[in-house]
Amino acid sequence: METEKSQDAGNRRQKPGRSPPRTFRERLFHALPDYVGPYSVGVMEIEMPVREPRTFSRIKRNHMHALRMDTVLFTIFYPCDASSYVPDKGKMPSKATWLPRPRALTSKGYAKFFSVPHLPVTAYIAATTMFTKLPAFRNAKLAGYYADASPPSSSSAHSQDTLTERSEGKPRFPVILFSHGLGGSRTCYSAVCGELASNGFIVVAMEHRDGSGARSYVNIPPSGKLASDLKLDDPNPKRYYKVDYIFPEDNAQDTSPHNARGVDTELRHAQIEMRMSEIEEAYHVLELLNNGQGDRIHENNLRKKGNAGSSSKGLEGVDWSAWKGRLFLGNITAMGHSFGGATTVEIVRQSDRFPYISQGILLDTWGQATPKPGEITHQSLQKPLLAINSEAFMHWPENFERLSDIAREAKDGGAFCWMMTIKGSTHLSQTDFAILYPRWMSIFMKTVVNPRRAVYLTVNSSLEFLSRVLPPESIAGNAWVNEGILQTRALIADELPLGHRPDNKWMASRLRIPNELWIRTTHWFQPRSKTSMVATDVKGRPLISLANYAPGSEVWMHVSPIREEP
Repeated sequence: METEKSQDAGNRRQKPGRSPPRTFRERLFHALPDYVGPYSVGVMEIEMPVREPRTFSRIKRNHMHALRMDTVLFTIFYPCDASSYVPDKGKMPSKATWLPRPRALTSKGYAKFFSVPHLPVTAYIAATTMFTKLPAFRNAKLAGYYADASPPSSSSAHSQDTLTERSEGKPRFPVILFSHGLGGSRTCYSAVCGELASNGFIVVAMEHRDGSGARSYVNIPPSGKLASDLKLDDPNPKRYYKVDYIFPEDNAQDTSPHNARGVDTELRHAQIEMRMSEIEEAYHVLELLNNGQGDRIHENNLRKKGNAGSSSKGLEGVDWSAWKGRLFLGNITAMGHSFGGATTVEIVRQSDRFPYISQGILLDTWGQATPKPGEITHQSLQKPLLAINSEAFMHWPENFERLSDIAREAKDGGAFCWMMTIKGSTHLSQTDFAILYPRWMSIFMKTVVNPRRAVYLTVNSSLEFLSRVLPPESIAGNAWVNEGILQTRALIADELPLGHRPDNKWMASRLRIPNELWIRTTHWFQPRSKTSMVATDVKGRPLISLANYAPGSEVWMHVSPIREEP
């Protein structure tokens, strides 16, 4: 009965928050979809000097330490008050670019990451996503209201507490720390991060400088202790350096399932160690923000006019007083995709080091790079965990087995754990690339799921998970759509669906579509499905019969703490 009530409450979809208008260039080229949660979304870009600049491991490139930490860089996605945002007269609201600045040089970084000539890559990006912007208000005021404007139901166990909190002040928001995968950046998961923010979360999207991203620019602080031995990019010199993707020496393809040498654990474990240190620094900045020391952040922020990778807007116009005491910092969620998922596993394990991290969400985790218990820390995983996999990675036996081990570790530690797979999805289905380039994803990776639906399945299952594990006071006033995804019946052990399993040659990278030519040809003459309730391919063809649709029918559940009724 309680489950039915929560589903009924969650299925009352609220009106989406206001989004900034799209520019002519966005309408002409690629644009990211507006967020559908009840809050408008704001963004801030922050780069702060770290408290203790240092290097990690003995790994060097060009006779210099390859893993060095001078600053920490991240974008904050947050619920904002769009009504208080007043742009300059005659101008559009300011929005951050999706492709990190400097955009042309960042494109070259992606070309280097993919080991292809940079001119074709730069030209293609310039013709498609060079002008794409995040559908969020830059530096807008933090929302000072609850998304659920109506009083809670009198039947709610927490209704009186919620009403009391509302009468005493503004809402406080739960926090998610997001870690990207290889080749990623702080913006390439904006669809997931922005959707979570539109549903009442402060999402801190990291940009790791550990050599796992395609390219990132580090502005050296005036008192930078590590600056003396750097070969800077300009003889003037400008005080910055760039960090490109680091390929393991003599084992460049350590990400491949067919690589006989396996993962370069020395490099990957060192990168995870640096990533965790960056997250500690980001948490320190959040403490300053929550303690009313926003002016200190503004003063020391290095993403400002004149610095590498910066917008001229910097942090101008931020109402720092609105952030004081508005963050729940004692119960934070760690979340990450691919290598970021591997990072998240280690963060959730290390309870002594990260006492403020209370649960983890893994998006298509690169299991082979995830440290085994005891390799970095002797602590075990004892906190709630949600793992959302792609079907492409589900068919990678070694990776699936490693994730199953992680799920067992959590369950053995007494924690709630769910592990599931989104049908028809591939590794990039939880990134913005799938939304911006859906046809390329369909043609080359054989992605079957509709890319937007894959994002909503990821977000909605995450919200369902968080509604179960977060303290009630941290999610008061939210009425999320509850599709009952986590109630999906678990598959019988070792009984994985094989309909889209590819040949070994394409393991983990793509799916197999039976009768692909016939399906694509016939879709040209079929009307697109108008429903948004079920997963479809890029042509709009439902993956399942609408008549047979039921909650959870778009996913496979592998591990669940929910006991089946006899």
